[in-house]
Amino acid sequence: MASQASLTFKKYLLPGLIFQGVVIAGGYGTGRELVEYFMRFGLLGGLLGMFGVTLVCWAIILAVTFEFSRKFRAYDYRTLLKKILGRFWWAFEILYLVLLLTVLAVVGSAAGVLLLDNFGIPYLGGVVVMLAAVGFLAFKGAGLIEKFMTAWSILIYIVYACFLAAALLKFGPQIKQSMAAGEILPGWALGGFKYALYNLGVIPSVLFCLGHIEKRKEAITAGLLAGLIGILPALLFYLAVAGQYPAVVAQEIPAVYVLEKTGIPVLLVAFQVVLFGTLIQTGLGFIHAVNERVHSTLREKGKEFKAWQRMGTALALLLMSLGISSFGLIALVAKGYGSLSWGFFLFFALPLLTIGIYKIAKN
Repeated sequence: MASQASLTFKKYLLPGLIFQGVVIAGGYGTGRELVEYFMRFGLLGGLLGMFGVTLVCWAIILAVTFEFSRKFRAYDYRTLLKKILGRFWWAFEILYLVLLLTVLAVVGSAAGVLLLDNFGIPYLGGVVVMLAAVGFLAFKGAGLIEKFMTAWSILIYIVYACFLAAALLKFGPQIKQSMAAGEILPGWALGGFKYALYNLGVIPSVLFCLGHIEKRKEAITAGLLAGLIGILPALLFYLAVAGQYPAVVAQEIPAVYVLEKTGIPVLLVAFQVVLFGTLIQTGLGFIHAVNERVHSTLREKGKEFKAWQRMGTALALLLMSLGISSFGLIALVAKGYGSLSWGFFLFFALPLLTIGIYKIAKN
């Protein structure tokens, strides 16, 4: 009975929890992203963008991806994209590696700053802690990665729920008044669409855990649930900071701004600890996707991908990303980030929803 419950969990909920765990650090960990893509279009406009556009896009793309992955047993992005794009699959890998190095550089820097500002740990110490955590988990492989990401994603839900509860107790009337105003500003649909595109790059991080799915119904259900699981913490956060609208729109780190106003230091510390864990999740998710891609290639050649090689790949990518950040290339890539998002649309979402669906139906 216990094993059946575990299998059901791995089929329907695990992919969504891993997707949410990788999305959060770059998607809504600080709250700045939610303000930028949703809240600045009015509170109701933001909710429309979040659930009317982003959730729908994520749910559809994830459902089709999971079914395509199941159908063609494509559990790494190289195999998946070769099935969809044929010999042009490398275009996606270029986009993915640019995104990976950018995200890792930002995540490493954020980890250093987070521990320095909040716990007095030297900047380099924070970076080393994150490097060590990601390297260790990559060394241990998929089993421990699944457990870590599941546990931390559940912890994220708990802390975000506490954040919302504290905000309701402290700012309940203001939240109710702000939401009742129902402000909708032009651009909410495009904001939601851009946010959905911005996070498409994390989907390869989920592929490794899809081997538990056996039937089409399971794949589609898991994909729809993954979209919902991915967006729900964003809703909890959105409602929690709504009482500080519109002042919160101008804040660089909305999460800290509102948490400080609640006057609950323990909650602020808990949030910072959880945020640090999300940085590890995001870095680990991107790197594990590359490890699975290398594993698949070596397996085709009859070679083994050993545990120390997994850790070596992880450390090499992390060190490379930190080297890039020292040359100031993050700002350069960030300026073209919109183009990168459209690149994922052109070389992943669009082919998946056309060629991918055609191949699923034909097969």
